[in-house]
Amino acid sequence: MISFLALLIFCGCAAVETATTVATDIAVQRGTITKEQATSIRTGTTAVARSLENFTPEQEYYIGRSVGAVVLTKYKALNDSKINSYVNVLGQTLALASGSPELFNGYHFLVLDSGDINAFATPGGHVFITRGLLRCCRTEDELAAVLAHEIGHILMRHGINAIQKARMAETLTVLAREGVKTYGDEELIKLSNSFGDVISDITTTMINNGYSRTYEYQADAAAVTILRRAGYQPGALVNMLQVMSRQIKPGGSDFAKTHPSPQARIAELGISAQTAQIPNIRKDRFIKAAGHLL
Repeated sequence: MISFLALLIFCGCAAVETATTVATDIAVQRGTITKEQATSIRTGTTAVARSLENFTPEQEYYIGRSVGAVVLTKYKALNDSKINSYVNVLGQTLALASGSPELFNGYHFLVLDSGDINAFATPGGHVFITRGLLRCCRTEDELAAVLAHEIGHILMRHGINAIQKARMAETLTVLAREGVKTYGDEELIKLSNSFGDVISDITTTMINNGYSRTYEYQADAAAVTILRRAGYQPGALVNMLQVMSRQIKPGGSDFAKTHPSPQARIAELGISAQTAQIPNIRKDRFIKAAGHLL
């Protein structure tokens, strides 16, 4: 039966549920398993089917909106139309230069009224940047680098991937619980024990502590591409990380907790800091919109 379940994991969602129903019906008719055992198997494999579903763009948007609502229970939106309008225009410009310029309901950018140094990107196009992180930006190019990094997370579907891992953890829990309850044999007990460690790792590492180091490096690489396409200097991301390395406190509850160290990210990028002169129009635009917050 374990091999049967393992095979189903690689099938499509409809195939998983259909094959399970057919197989368990036949097994019940032959007296191989009881009706109660068949129900337990179906429960487990239905969980697998859910975990393998692909989210539609519409679903991603509503998932992201729900995540955004949670963010706004912790942080208040900054009541400043000038800076929010500016960040939105800049963000939309960068999104147009990305690999996914159009999402189900577009991109949305919002400044949070918090001194924490952090930024968030939810599935479906919601980007949040704190007032504390915005104050670390000394130029429009550096702010663009922050927003481009968050857009990178959306492009790579990092948020959705994290949700799918969480759902898989739930799946493994259900399979193990149902299997042990139904059969109680040594093989299924071992299966349950091994799943327990995996679930713990996923919950602790992937869900509670932010994106992985690999995901952060991927978002940085995407940001470099977006900045180049939009006419900004990629080295601005290095400048931004250098500033943050001086501002964040090791062991803190914000950026330091959820991201690799700025030094590690700079090393991974392998590019130089921005040195070219920034056009006056960008300087003026940035100071006019954000100067009162710096």
